[in-house]
Amino acid sequence: MRAVIRTEALTKRYRSTVAVQDLTLSVHPGRVTGFLGPNGSGKSTTMRCIVQLDRPDSGVATINGTPFRDLRRPLHEVGILLDAGYVHPARRACDHLWAMAASNRIPKRRVDEVLDMVGLSDVGGNRVKSFSLGMRQRLGLAGVMLGDPHTVILDEPANGLDPEGVRWIREFLSFLARQGRTVFVSSHQLSEMSLMADHVVVIGRGRLIEEGSVNDFISKYADRWVRVRSPRLGPLVDLLRSGGATLGPPDLDAISVRGLTSAAIGELAAANGIALHELAPQTGSLEDAFLRLTAGEQEFRANTAMVQTVPVSPTPLPPGQLPKAPPSIPVPLPEGIDPRPAPPPKRGPLPAPDGPGVGGPMKWDPPSVGRPK
Repeated sequence: MRAVIRTEALTKRYRSTVAVQDLTLSVHPGRVTGFLGPNGSGKSTTMRCIVQLDRPDSGVATINGTPFRDLRRPLHEVGILLDAGYVHPARRACDHLWAMAASNRIPKRRVDEVLDMVGLSDVGGNRVKSFSLGMRQRLGLAGVMLGDPHTVILDEPANGLDPEGVRWIREFLSFLARQGRTVFVSSHQLSEMSLMADHVVVIGRGRLIEEGSVNDFISKYADRWVRVRSPRLGPLVDLLRSGGATLGPPDLDAISVRGLTSAAIGELAAANGIALHELAPQTGSLEDAFLRLTAGEQEFRANTAMVQTVPVSPTPLPPGQLPKAPPSIPVPLPEGIDPRPAPPPKRGPLPAPDGPGVGGPMKWDPPSVGRPK
């Protein structure tokens, strides 16, 4: 099936910074395509170049083979939400949508339909400044659907939504894709993307890294192991190691086994008379696959050495006993700084209270401002 959104050798620079570099991608109808990448990878810039809010330095971006600026009725063909905070705060929600509808000759009744679609019918007459971030996202989605477009481009549409709203946007975008529309959506919520997207495009530092179905992406990059639980874990561990398996740390009466399939582990245990209480193949998540693939493409990295974790004991602790905290990491101080705490300041004698003699009653004279003379 022909791609609806397509970029070819797209490049965009901001002075000395290359935001997008020689990027070629295609987005097909009938499925939700997730656009993934670390912060600063060029996702938002790519979307802005597709709808020509930014002008690329080289390359082309088209929708149905046509540049966005040449679309005769853009709202009828492409629904776009790149920033939910772009609406003037003093404008009423319905007025904002009425102005958008009038610009593309969309009947005014459509405004009520899309407000009802996103659950804002009761607050359509309210000013946008009273809206929460999640409500602004819903208003933006209402604008996206004004012209009933065949293509939808969204940048972080679930940002600020409550759990019900996140589930609604997931089901809504999947519904649009099943209708044969083209859905191109970026998000950092990878757990939601794994439930919503059928296809993923991953970029890093402005370049294409990977493109394919979600299942193929996870199979290729995520970790795989087998969780094994047995009352005779000791003898089973020796057998697995002799069979070439790699074992993770034990968790009570279960272990993680890599290097052998679940069938091979089951046959090995049966041949040696070892009962198994659990034999479950495990696969890493979309998040695990994404982090493994983009490990060298992160522009902003947290200092993981500063994070200290309390080790988990493989056996339960007696009641009332707490796990020991890890040893503190000494932090070097600049030269000339004394690490010892400073002595408390010396206090002089307290001023004598105002009254007849030391220890007499304290006297408080209220301010004279505002008192009758």
